Amino acid sequence: MRTLCASTLIGEFFVIGFAGLVAMKLDDLSVGTVWTVCGIAMLLSLVLCGMITRPGGVELGWVLQVALFASGFVVPAMFVLGVIFAALWAASVHFGRRIDEAKARWAEQSSAEADAV
Repeated sequence: MRTLCASTLIGEFFVIGFAGLVAMKLDDLSVGTVWTVCGIAMLLSLVLCGMITRPGGVELGWVLQVALFASGFVVPAMFVLGVIFAALWAASVHFGRRIDEAKARWAEQSSAEADAV
């Protein structure tokens, strides 16, 4: 699960950075505000890469997905990207867990075969 989820989070890191560049050009927001919010979100995406398998990691990932979608109120294209990344996140979590289960079964079978020999 870690690899799939981390890949999604790294993609989000770059998307958040590019969204910050777009938001920086808006007259309503100061550059400092944009980069403070984007910096926190980018940092969170990187930190989550390392803690995805720990308790609460997946839930914090969902919080980031909601925040990414909500950023569409500032940069409207983020509504679409937020939906895309939420779908990628859901797929990463789902298929990552299935892969982890398959690896555990394979390790168990290999161990049983080694004990039998």
